[in-house]
Amino acid sequence: MPLTRLTLRDFRNHAATRLDGLAMFNVLVGENGAGKTNVLEALSLLAPGRGLRRAQPAEMAARHGDGSFAVAVEMEHGEVVLGTHTQPAAPGRRLVRINGALGPAARLAEWLSLTWLTPAMDRLFAESAGNRRRFLDRLVLARLPGHAQTSARYENALRERNRLLADDREPDPAWLEALESQLAETGAAIAAARADLVADLGAVLETLPEQPFARPSLAYASDTPIDAEALRAALRQGRRRDRAAGRTLTGPHRDDLAVRLAAKDAPAADCSTGEQKAMLIAIVLAHAQLTAGPRPRLLLLDEIAAHLDPLRRAALYERLAASGAQVWMTGTEPAPLPRSPARRRYGTCTTGW
Repeated sequence: MPLTRLTLRDFRNHAATRLDGLAMFNVLVGENGAGKTNVLEALSLLAPGRGLRRAQPAEMAARHGDGSFAVAVEMEHGEVVLGTHTQPAAPGRRLVRINGALGPAARLAEWLSLTWLTPAMDRLFAESAGNRRRFLDRLVLARLPGHAQTSARYENALRERNRLLADDREPDPAWLEALESQLAETGAAIAAARADLVADLGAVLETLPEQPFARPSLAYASDTPIDAEALRAALRQGRRRDRAAGRTLTGPHRDDLAVRLAAKDAPAADCSTGEQKAMLIAIVLAHAQLTAGPRPRLLLLDEIAAHLDPLRRAALYERLAASGAQVWMTGTEPAPLPRSPARRRYGTCTTGW
């Protein structure tokens, strides 16, 4: 069993909540504002990054607490404990503990593979390329734990190179060369990992029928060389152009995930909201087939069944049950959700961090 207990303390509207005896399907049912999505957000913090709402740590603390919060999960009935928390003296700094020891957030990916879908993502294909890059990187991270550290190294080097380029003074060539070497190494690895995942997702999607979920076709829209030496040369050659622009114009931070509706050969952005959501579900279900491995897998699905007809709901539950992942779903009413003995309600606990 991936997770067997979840404990929240002063997280959003959860003063002291504990969920025990977790199952493979965990369904949270309640009225709007009850805190269902907050539970999913808490779980999403057990992966590198800012969670499914991309909120700052101080925003997640309960309004009437001391400004801090804590989230902890037990795996294998307490054999492994993962947690993240803030402290009253530093509410903006989120700490991570693995079996009680402080560690970098990137290490969380070594223990859990997380993927999520929320209503806010329904228009992902019509929004900015940055949102699609984050979505794609989340899918890569669920398969390759080291992707988080590689991405962090790339972002750090990119910020520093952009700072040098925007400076009125001529950049130090040696420092620029060192930064470009790091960008080339990490950027090529990021682009290669994304391209591999998109290719593998495409292969899985090709085996699936066009119904009941709209089948998308995927492409990694990238001009980034996946060879480190080639990327290093491109960065060096682009210095004059980048300096004029005040930012780096070559690299995986400029790439995109191109999605089309296969049946219509139409860009996903031009499809209906329902078709876009169906394609998102198809991608996440295909991705679940690629992430089977030794790490426990979690799928966090917020209001996933709200606008699906009975045929698509039944197909969704069948595919989720076959995925082997621990599934967390929310809904305002029990009717559209699977009838399962795994349905949970909130419990409480009095223990702190």
